Amino acid sequence: MSQRKALKIIVIAQFLGTSLWFAGNAAAPQFSAVLGEENLIGWITSAVQFGFILGTLTFAIFSIPDRYKPSDVFFFSAVMAAAFNLLLAVIPPSFWVLISGRFLVGFFLAGIYPVGMKIAADYFEKGLGMALGFLVGALVLGTASPHLIASLDFNVSWKLIFWSTSLFAILGGAMVGFFVPDGPYRKPLGQFDWNLIPSLLKIDSLKSAATGYFGHMWELYTFWAFCPALILYFQDGSNPSNLTSFIAFSVIGIGGISCAIGGWFSEKYSSRSVALFALAGSGICCLAVLLIPEGSIWIWISFLLIWGILVTADSPQFSTLVAQSVPAEFKGTALTLVNCAGFALTIFSIALADFLLGKLEIQEILALLAIGPVFGIVGFLYFDKKKRLSTKASSSI
Repeated sequence: MSQRKALKIIVIAQFLGTSLWFAGNAAAPQFSAVLGEENLIGWITSAVQFGFILGTLTFAIFSIPDRYKPSDVFFFSAVMAAAFNLLLAVIPPSFWVLISGRFLVGFFLAGIYPVGMKIAADYFEKGLGMALGFLVGALVLGTASPHLIASLDFNVSWKLIFWSTSLFAILGGAMVGFFVPDGPYRKPLGQFDWNLIPSLLKIDSLKSAATGYFGHMWELYTFWAFCPALILYFQDGSNPSNLTSFIAFSVIGIGGISCAIGGWFSEKYSSRSVALFALAGSGICCLAVLLIPEGSIWIWISFLLIWGILVTADSPQFSTLVAQSVPAEFKGTALTLVNCAGFALTIFSIALADFLLGKLEIQEILALLAIGPVFGIVGFLYFDKKKRLSTKASSSI
């Protein structure tokens, strides 16, 4: 199969599969009415995140994406995630059924998102930054979709949401499982090795890429989570809620486009350059949020759109650097492990921001997110320098 055809299938399949991620968010208002529970979105989102973290940790520890055929792992994970998603529509709803179901959906999403990147890495030795730009862009658009649904005031049954997203996921899984063979650069890992992860953690190029990714993740999900609150703050209640949702969709969704554009630039300049430029740019936005005058809402919308572009463009490029930092037979494990740690970090970042809410202004809270880009850039350059010195020393022997 050609690279281009494989990439098209993987991108579409990944978008369909990851539609499960935010199905619960889209159905949260109706679940709140059915269960008589308020503030379910926080519980639903956290359940999926924790499930994904545990899932990626499990997949990484047992090297599942590298030991087994990745397209089979993708298909099996999509079917299982779809099944637990659909379960919420066919059994009597309750709070713990909802949270357990979303947790298990998150667990099996670990076999869709990072494994999709692993499959792309098996097809692209060159041009991987561009390929992952499209893949991550599809995930970003999926992330933004609940805000679009909210802005359109659709009154769709929550059961229809779960049925449709489950069917989408199964379709996506089948597309990869039946139509995407192993890529030409895949090297299967022979047997399970408890020492694999400790060995990977000694690689300076992996630590460099992973540290940059962690700095990016510290900022990304907290920015997305608090973006609607920032928009509301500067609207001063003067605009309807559906407009706020549409602005939030635009700010988050534009990042999907920037991921693809960043992938194109990575071909011309390198993944390293694009990743560092975007991370530095989004870090500057963290601080600039304190300096933007409280004037026209359009100034703020323009600023947030720029931030939305920069805050995501580095993600696929850091993932590209992760995949390129290890031997081919370890790519799936490395990508899954770094995803696990990165998403775990978002829990602490969001929790800290939530703790500070009410103690600081919303723009002051978001300004503190600059800690992530600063840490990411410094750590990236430190380990990158260690790698270069080590390579130079080895070549001089």
